[in-house]
Amino acid sequence: MNEFKDNARRAAYVYGLRAETAATLWLRARLYQILARNFRAHGGEIDIVAKRGRTIVFVEVKARADLEDAAIAITPQKHRRFSQAVGRWLAANPWAMNYTLRADAIFLAPGRLPRHLENAFELRVG
Repeated sequence: MNEFKDNARRAAYVYGLRAETAATLWLRARLYQILARNFRAHGGEIDIVAKRGRTIVFVEVKARADLEDAAIAITPQKHRRFSQAVGRWLAANPWAMNYTLRADAIFLAPGRLPRHLENAFELRVG
């Protein structure tokens, strides 16, 4: 039973990494500079931190069987933990406070183009 859980966990991890790689390529094609991937801080994680012009974008990537399932996968708890991680990233990168800050989401589903939602949710930092 544990081996099944480990295999399922490993498969989900690989699926997530592939989704984040696809989202990174999507952003690069739209002239975003990738600053960080998988930034982990106590209490949360940011999938991608990117910059374009005078905007720093914190991106949550969700991949599911369809885009609607991906969109509803950002729960209030995930939002709170994401904002905590953004606060820690900003503390480690104070130069970014001179930029416009935005929280985006990229939703992925097999056979579909990614859906990039700018200003997907409000950042609660500070």
